[in-house]
Order: sequence, then structure tokens, then C-alpha cells
Amino acid sequence: MNWKTIFKSFKNKDMQKRLLIVLGIVVVYRFLAHIPVPLAEPTKLKEVINSVVSGTDFGGFLNLLSGGALASFSIVLVGLSPFITASIITQLLTKAIPKLEELHKDGESGRRKIQQWTRMIALPLAVVQSIAFIYILRQSVLAGNTTTLGETTPVEWIVAISAMTAGAMLLMWLGELMTEQGIGNGLSLLIFAGIISQLPSTLATLTQSVFDTKDGALSVFGWFTVPVSPMMFGVALALAAISLIVLYLLVKINEAQRVVTINYAKRVQGNSNYGGVKSILPMKLIAAGVIPVIFAVAFLSLPAFIGQVLKATQNPNYIAFADKLITWFQTPNPGQFTGTTMEAFIYPAMYFILVILFTYFYTGIVFNSNEIAENLQKQGGFIDGVRPGEQTEKYLSQTMNRLILFGSLVLGVIAVLPFAVEYLMYNLTGLQSANLAIGGTGLLIVVSVGLESLRQINSRALMVTYDDYK
Repeated sequence: MNWKTIFKSFKNKDMQKRLLIVLGIVVVYRFLAHIPVPLAEPTKLKEVINSVVSGTDFGGFLNLLSGGALASFSIVLVGLSPFITASIITQLLTKAIPKLEELHKDGESGRRKIQQWTRMIALPLAVVQSIAFIYILRQSVLAGNTTTLGETTPVEWIVAISAMTAGAMLLMWLGELMTEQGIGNGLSLLIFAGIISQLPSTLATLTQSVFDTKDGALSVFGWFTVPVSPMMFGVALALAAISLIVLYLLVKINEAQRVVTINYAKRVQGNSNYGGVKSILPMKLIAAGVIPVIFAVAFLSLPAFIGQVLKATQNPNYIAFADKLITWFQTPNPGQFTGTTMEAFIYPAMYFILVILFTYFYTGIVFNSNEIAENLQKQGGFIDGVRPGEQTEKYLSQTMNRLILFGSLVLGVIAVLPFAVEYLMYNLTGLQSANLAIGGTGLLIVVSVGLESLRQINSRALMVTYDDYK
């Protein structure tokens, strides 16, 4: 990373404009996350929701991904989930339907059509999720014998659903605007901003528990006493050490790449010589970046969400099935791993498998070996010892598949590592940590998005400062 070039590029007006657009959209997003849905008196509604959210791991998980929008029952509560789901659907259809694949290969115009269809699919999904969220909230509140939402009228339902759907569509537009006018992927940056916004409260909770000395203070060799909890101080140090190790591994994995040397044949046209040079084709270990993790988290949250909806109906025929969905597809507590059943291992196992599958799936979209081989052949480029055309495509596919196999396995291990840490902490200290698995997922997304954004800023900086090196 060329920091000197990056700092120098900040003097460029285009760079300043793009960075201000990103910052402005993040500020707008955080402002929207605190605008409540017009369903009841905001203060009472927030108190009731906080009691509901704090009672379940699933609620805490959704609150993290929504950047605190769930605790406020904000108009952007549905967030980017409909757009992510719609993107998965359209990308699967693009691979399954030849006509859509041809449209995708048509260039910018074809991709814009597919993007427009993605937006159209996202709208009904946003409506359905808005209805489900309000229904779950209402039933959960009524189950707690609270009358805050007991007399909701049809007009209030329509207004609330419209507000949440509009919030989801607005957030989708802000993400696309950030991608076009800013720097980096707007979708990832908004999720990044939502997770980072929860960091101060998490650190405050951890700090408070460290300095809680009701069970005694830390004695240093009997010489003096430090006003911290001995056990929580050790836990905090262990978490800090593990976080640094995981952070280092994530940076190395994100930056790792295989460099393929490309030779260009020398051509003579008239009195001029062309080609006869070498270039490189970098093949990243994880070409899909953070998208597999985001897709896996979104996909895994869907069954638990359906379970919450079915449970809220209070229909005896659905209760058992709903409880199974919630148990299988929500983040398990470390104490559940010591039980006699294997249900607690379903979520980590599915998480691991989905990260691998989505890594393969999304890499197949962003890295098209056939297209690269065709372009190399047209430009007179070739790889040493490999014939142009079909052989080059086969070589690139095999190389990328080997990279994906190792990269996806490592990414999957890092994704489920917090579950192992929670289990060890529970057995060693008897403490159930505050959703380390959720924090691990957040760290994974934050680091990956941060590195990708830095790469985008570096590329933009080189572009805007190019004239200075002539």
C-alpha cells in the first residue's frame, strides 16, 4: 500500500468529492437507523424492543447486522437483506439460464438489465420481510403481557410496512450511489459502517466488566492491587491476543495471490515493433473477498427468521418445527456444545460449508477464465508452456480451483473459529462470552471490507496522481 500516494491524492478534487460522498452517505445511513417506524410512542417502543432483543441470540445477531436498527425499530431495519437475497437469486438464475448468461456477457447494458431485475425482485422481498418483522415484534410483545402494540390498526400496519419497505429501497439506492460515485462496494461499506457503529457499546460493556471488582481485585505478586476483575482481565487479554492473531491471518489471506506471467508475442507492422514484453496476471487466493461471508450469514439467518415467524403465529402445529429451526439456525451458546445432542453443531457446520460454497460460486462470477483466455489470445498474450485458447482456459481454471480450495477452507475455519474459542472459554472459566461468534463474523467482514476499500483508494490514488509521475 503506497501511503505517500494516498495522502498526496487527497489534494485532488475528484478524490475529495468521492470520499465526502462516502462519508455523507454513511452519516445519512446512521441517521436513518435512529428514525423509528411510526407504530407506537417511540420511547415506550424502544424499551419494549430492547427487552425482546436482549432475550435472544437471534435478536442480538440481527441487531449487529442492522447496525443497531433493530433496537430502535428503525425504518431501515430490513436493511440490505432483500437486495442481498435478490442478488443471490439473480446470480443463480444467470448461471442456470443460458439466455441470462448471454445477457450478462453482453457487457454493461446486459449487466444493467440484470441489476434492474435484481431491484425489482428486492421490492416484494422487502415488503414480505417488513410484514414478518412487525408481526414477530407484535406477537413477542403481546406474549410479554404488554399492550404497547396491542391495538394496532390496519392503517398503522400499512404505514409501518410502507416506511420499512421505503427504508430498505432507500438503503439499496444509497449503496448503489456509493458504489458509483464513491470508492469501493457500497453494499459492503454500509454493512461495515453498521458493524463499526456497534463497536463503542461493545467496548464499553467489556470495559465495565473488566473494572467490576465486586468479586475481588487483581493482586500483583502481593505488592499492590489493581482495581480490575482478575478473571475478566484475563479474558480481555485472551480476546485481544486472539483478535490480533486472527487479524494478522485475515490480512495475509486477503493479500495472498498467485502471480502468472503473461508473455506477448513480438509483432512487426511496417517500421514499428509491437509486443515482445511481459506482464503479470494476479490471481487472488480469495477473489470473492467478503461477499461469501455476507451471503452465508444472510442465508443462515433466513431459516431462523422463518422459525420466528411460525412461532409468533402460536399455532400448535408449527411450534415444534419453529423451535427446531430456531435451535438449528441461530448462534448456539457454548454450553449447548456439551449437551447429548448434536443440534448445537448444525449452525457452525452449515456456516463452514456455506462459506466454502459461496466462495466457489462467487469466484466463478468475478473470475471468468474463458473470457480472460479469449482476451489474451486476441492481444497475442500467452503463458509459458501453455497453448493459447482452450489450454490457457483450462490452466487458469485449474490454478484458480486450487487457490479457491485452500482459500475457502481457511476462510471457513476463521469463520467458525469463534465458536471454538467460546467453547474453550466456557470450559476453562465457566463464562458464556457475549456472542463471540457474532463478533468473529463482524471482525471478518470489517477486516475484509477495510482491506478492499484501502485497495480501491490506492487504485484511485494512483489514477488521480498519474500525471505527477510523467
